[in-house]
Amino acid sequence: LLALALGAPGARGRALEWFSAVVSIEYVDPQTNLTVWSVSESGRFGDSSPKEGAQGLVGVPWAPGGDPEGCAPDTRFFVPEPGGRGAAPWVALVARGGCTFKDKVLVAARRNASAVVLYNEERYGNLTMPMSHAGTGNIVVIMISYPKGREILELVQKGIPVTMTIGVGTRHVQEFISGQSVVFVAIAFITMMIISLAWLIFYYIQRFLYTGSQIGSQSHRKETKKVIGQLLLHTVKHGEKGIDVDAENCAVCIENFKVKDIIRILPCKHIFHRICIDPWLLDHRTCPMCKLDVIKALGYWGEPGDVQDMPAPESPSGRDLAANLSLTLPEDDGSDESSPPSASPAESEPQCDASFKGDAGENTALLEAGRSDSRHGGPIS
Repeated sequence: LLALALGAPGARGRALEWFSAVVSIEYVDPQTNLTVWSVSESGRFGDSSPKEGAQGLVGVPWAPGGDPEGCAPDTRFFVPEPGGRGAAPWVALVARGGCTFKDKVLVAARRNASAVVLYNEERYGNLTMPMSHAGTGNIVVIMISYPKGREILELVQKGIPVTMTIGVGTRHVQEFISGQSVVFVAIAFITMMIISLAWLIFYYIQRFLYTGSQIGSQSHRKETKKVIGQLLLHTVKHGEKGIDVDAENCAVCIENFKVKDIIRILPCKHIFHRICIDPWLLDHRTCPMCKLDVIKALGYWGEPGDVQDMPAPESPSGRDLAANLSLTLPEDDGSDESSPPSASPAESEPQCDASFKGDAGENTALLEAGRSDSRHGGPIS
């Protein structure tokens, strides 16, 4: 985002290169007659100043009205010199304010100062600021802090000669970003944070709901499978009035019924292959042809989970369910009529969803009961 902001038109920052200045002062304390010397990297070179050293006695503006800023064109400077020497190199010390940096430098330069030292305003404390003073020539210009400037000023005003040496300090490179780019980056960052937070909340809510639905769905399917297992099963045999092969078929797989096919008889008297209708009922609960709710038709009006708490409805006898089936299956000339009904139907079952093949024998007792009723009550019609 920062790179995008810096590369956006009208939002580019600028790089500022500046050098610190090493300031060294030396003077003789008149009370102790000892030489006092101090050095610190506390200055900053002006933008248009040559980055080189300078040395000389410190001079301060001297005017009847007092002009510490040195802005007046006729400003004179007071330079205490040891032993009354003259024409020694000197450095002008002026306060910030009153006029531009360029004006201050030009006034001191006209008085043959070898360097100009500006000390900052009191409100800025120990800070130094960048200075723009183009057009002042090759004179060395630096800024020092307010406390440092006042310390030197008081010594000079007392008539104590102070020698200042200016040296080049550390090179600094500072990146400046415009206010427009800062606002852009801040807005983009906050927007991305909000989007990320919203996405995380949405993701975990969806994950929680999905996990809950999966658990509920598995339990729901298990109980529904138990209810479907109560529907009557029947195996198509030789000798019965079967289905018109050319007209009747399973509405799920669209294949004709064949001998040895295991069929499921729904309460609405529609018949389907067991391995075709069981997965359908597990997902839809309704007859594919008449849309009868098979679960409710079996007597379970609530959720399938109530199966364990409610008595199972009485299954109708094989005679009652098979009596209404219009079975007109013709004799198969090429098959053995004495084939037992318990013969494996896997050879002729259609290729439907085989997820319920393992349940083929779960209703064997019910089938046998239905066949017994058919033999004692008459043929299926």
